[in-house]
Amino acid sequence: MPQLKIAIEPVTPFRQNCAFIWDDETKHGSVIDPGGDVDRLLETVSKVGLHVDQILLTHGHIDHAGGAAQLRDELTLRQGAPVAIWGPDERDRFLLDGLKTTGEGYGIVDARPFVPDRWLTEGDQVDIAGHRFEVLHCPGHTPGHVVFLDRQMGFGIFGDVLFRGSVGRTDFPYGDPEGLLSVIREKLMVLDDRTVFICGHGARSTIGEERRSNPFVGKAA
Repeated sequence: MPQLKIAIEPVTPFRQNCAFIWDDETKHGSVIDPGGDVDRLLETVSKVGLHVDQILLTHGHIDHAGGAAQLRDELTLRQGAPVAIWGPDERDRFLLDGLKTTGEGYGIVDARPFVPDRWLTEGDQVDIAGHRFEVLHCPGHTPGHVVFLDRQMGFGIFGDVLFRGSVGRTDFPYGDPEGLLSVIREKLMVLDDRTVFICGHGARSTIGEERRSNPFVGKAA
């Protein structure tokens, strides 16, 4: 099994965790949720010597997807071949369509709308550096939010669904607080306690830690 390496680069004023995941031997891997600050992301790619196979998106919010189109174009030029964007679920299309307008409101001037090369749905699988990740549709924060899970390795990228000690915001017109808690309990909290996950913001955590201490979904709920 390829040995994964992981680097996190917080980007934009929202300090969103853009993740780089790659095989340390081949240097092939993926970038997940490039929200912005693309020049810094390209520096990380160069430092690692990373060949990006695809860009993956958990959802369509500006701080997770705002830099995706620019990063795709820059990597395509560098690598000499098209770099695809996969995800999120198509129910977040309206968020991707509005990236330019949303970005202008937050001072993220390089954001622009795009259509992913592949929409992702529940049950899809994506290959990240030789590891097979399952796609779970986890709406509530946004309608088309997905997470990426490698059950065998006990590792996931959860975006803005579940955080250390908290859960994703749902105070948007399209937010669904009950739906979010339901998918967390039914799809994520059933995982092994040792499952490690990267959050969209802040420190990583484990399912066991959230089961013990998260007031929204743990024993205190």
